[in-house]
Amino acid sequence: MLTLRQIEVIRAIMLAGTVKGAADLLGVSAPGISRVMKHTEGQLGLRLFSRNHGRFVPTTEAHGIFAQINEVFTKVENLQFSIDALKKGVGGVFSFASAPSISQHILPRAVKRLRQKFPALRMNINILKIEETIDYLLLKKGEVVAMSFKIDHPGLVSYPLAAGRLVALVPEGHALADKRVVSLAELAAEPLIGIDPADPYGQILAAPFGEHGLAYDLAIQARFGQTVASLVAANLGVAVLDEFSMAAAATPGVAVRAIAEPTSFKTYGVFNAEVSRSIFADELIEFIRQEMRAAVAARGRG
Repeated sequence: MLTLRQIEVIRAIMLAGTVKGAADLLGVSAPGISRVMKHTEGQLGLRLFSRNHGRFVPTTEAHGIFAQINEVFTKVENLQFSIDALKKGVGGVFSFASAPSISQHILPRAVKRLRQKFPALRMNINILKIEETIDYLLLKKGEVVAMSFKIDHPGLVSYPLAAGRLVALVPEGHALADKRVVSLAELAAEPLIGIDPADPYGQILAAPFGEHGLAYDLAIQARFGQTVASLVAANLGVAVLDEFSMAAAATPGVAVRAIAEPTSFKTYGVFNAEVSRSIFADELIEFIRQEMRAAVAARGRG
């Protein structure tokens, strides 16, 4: 079994590419690094690096090991974060996060209302993808995450915020922009821009197409909804996003249209099940809920 010291040395060489560079990173001597590496490779019966003009290049066989080493370091860093938080005690900073789909328009409005109610409150705001939320809450990096997906985890609890719809995004001047309502079939016939369907948020966007026997074939794939909207504005295709992502009064270059088929998009406030909620968290969640309901009502009036 590799020791933490051996893992630390391997990762340092991965980052630096040389024994001397690894030694400088760790603040030790180069011969000491060489001895640890020689012992480690002998212990594993596997060459982790090939030497090429003085540089250490990972071997093909060792790629899987390196991926796990990086994962170990991430967990060690998270552990250190938890230890540091315990040493510091209660900080006096309200830390929370949001999914990208909520952070663009809804969250700033809710934060403004929170600031008006608590003018002296210090805040630390993060933007997280769904897969990053579990560690964020369980490690107590923040108190609450406004999320576009209900996370099924025994250590977390999710409270419904609001339900909305998906909307169609088409470039201004596009033939579909002349219509008040656009069908999924019409969208599927155009070059589609969207989020990876393997992503939890991407699954939500792709689901209506599959339910109606339509292909969700992405011509351009992006990571965030904001990028998707910008690509539509550049006349590179059409897209489907949730209406909270498009809660601005107007998006230059983009026409937002209702989708003919029924769609649904639900949001949640997610908490660590073992941590008591602060008054700030309760107020923030209520403000987000109110802003979402206002956004749904405003689009309904449009």
